[in-house]
This record gives sequence, structure tokens and C-alpha cells, in this order.
Amino acid sequence: MTTISIELPESIFHTLGKSPDELAREMKIAAAVKWYELGSISQGKAAEIAGLNRIEFMDVLIRYQVSPFQYTAVELAEKIASLDE
Repeated sequence: MTTISIELPESIFHTLGKSPDELAREMKIAAAVKWYELGSISQGKAAEIAGLNRIEFMDVLIRYQVSPFQYTAVELAEKIASLDE
């Protein structure tokens, strides 16, 4: 595992009411959710980044109002149809 560090204003912890550890965890989850939403990473990889199992990550997706499905109904129908070819 690689560690990165970022600089944040000291006031952000008070503003958000979070400790540095809490904020770091929340930032990892938020980044994983966004990368998943953009289709950059799989749900499994996003869960790993967030430090959660897949079920926990799906709960987080719902909390962030992000669909746990990477395909729309139309895309899924097209994929299924292409399997029949």
C-alpha cells in the first residue's frame, strides 16, 4: 500500500467536525465513489480503495445517491442481445 499526504487548512477539521483520521477515511470513500461513478474503476476496486466490502460499498453508493449498477437498462439489454449473436 502506498501512502500519500495532502495539506489542508487546520480550520477544515473544525468546520466539518471531523478528526484528521475521520476526514482521511471519508476522503478515500468519496474518491472511490466518484471514480466508480465515472466508470474509471470497478465496484470491487472501489470497495477495496474505500476499505469496505462490496455490500458495505453498495450501501455507501446509495447514501451518495450513486447507482450501484454500471450499466443502464438499455446498455444491459444491448449487452445481453450481443451475447445471443
